[in-house]
Amino acid sequence: MSQASENTYVFDVTTANFEDAVLKASLTTPILVDFWASWCEPCKALSPLLDKLAAEYNGAFALAKVDVDAEQQIAAMFGIRSIPTVMLVKDGQVLDGFAGALPEGQLREFLSRHLQPLDAAEDDAPEPAAEIEAETPEGAINRLQQAIAAEPDTASLKLDLAVALMHAGRTDAAAAELDGLPANLSVDPRAVRLRSELELAKAAAGAPSAAELRARVEANPADAEARDQLGVRLLLEGDPAAGMDQWLELLKTQRDWNDGAAKKRLLAAFTTLNDAELVGRYRRKMASLLF
Repeated sequence: MSQASENTYVFDVTTANFEDAVLKASLTTPILVDFWASWCEPCKALSPLLDKLAAEYNGAFALAKVDVDAEQQIAAMFGIRSIPTVMLVKDGQVLDGFAGALPEGQLREFLSRHLQPLDAAEDDAPEPAAEIEAETPEGAINRLQQAIAAEPDTASLKLDLAVALMHAGRTDAAAAELDGLPANLSVDPRAVRLRSELELAKAAAGAPSAAELRARVEANPADAEARDQLGVRLLLEGDPAAGMDQWLELLKTQRDWNDGAAKKRLLAAFTTLNDAELVGRYRRKMASLLF
């Protein structure tokens, strides 16, 4: 049964309209995606609150409803593990999200971090910011360490520090900060992206060169380890499409290799890439092989 209401800004999403209604539409309007199921009681509690806020925000975002039982491909592409799960998609990428049925106050707080009703947006638009000098990664690390010393209970600063450490190439330190974050930050898009970046960096550490791996794959197309490492090398060295093609081939021929590593690599790549069109194209390719 459809969950979409008569609200102009609420609609159902299927595999057929996902690209246009969510990925492409998010390039101009943020899309809040609600993953639900008819048997899920918390979903029934959350749905009317989301509908109410979609109407109140008056087009500042659109609310897309995904029935995970009927649309398993979409749920798999987003790695949905529990429902309700809500994700905010902007510019073709997941910007933020949460799991569980939050009360209205927390929903408003979540939305206020990224959005405001259109009328308010027009009235309260900030003045253009003055141009500032770009901060170096080491400068960001120093600034954040000082801020954490002054506010040790502000967990978001520790996530900022983990990201800055990753940008500086200090992967071990970034991983340590990430592991020390509280559970409520686990679905923060920056934490999810950082975790994926660390996984890919770990996979690349000590791997042979792309040329050597390509030679191994050409000599033995069934060499799953070489194909997987080649995918990582290509992705990190600036050819993400060629890298993801390696994992699609693994998904097609050796889906269960290394506990389904090909699917995990693709999901990690989707999280780290900023190209909405490319990510959308490869999400669909992955879904066509999985279902």
